[in-house]
Amino acid sequence: MNLTQFQEYCLSLPGVTEEFPFGENTLVYKVSGKLFALTDLVNFESINLKCDPETAIELRERYEGVTPGYHMNKKHWNTVETHTNIPNKLLLEWIKDSYDLVVASLPKKEREKLGQ
Repeated sequence: MNLTQFQEYCLSLPGVTEEFPFGENTLVYKVSGKLFALTDLVNFESINLKCDPETAIELRERYEGVTPGYHMNKKHWNTVETHTNIPNKLLLEWIKDSYDLVVASLPKKEREKLGQ
């Protein structure tokens, strides 16, 4: 996966905004103001994604390129290396899963605005 593919996919999801709250090099994607994905804009080597805690552990055990979230709550976040043998299709699924986890935590009114 490359940076452009990552950006285009994230922005294709309903209600997503692209922001730089942590500085000009940290690209952050939010839905309804809540973070679901981030990466380094200059060195696109990994993506931080929210993950169900049990699934997070399973993915870390199964895939060499998946580790506890760098600078994040390690129970709920994984860092996924972008230049590994993890197929793009799987990366896209994990991005969508991260988005869906955040959307599920939103108030009903916010979910309805997103068509959920």
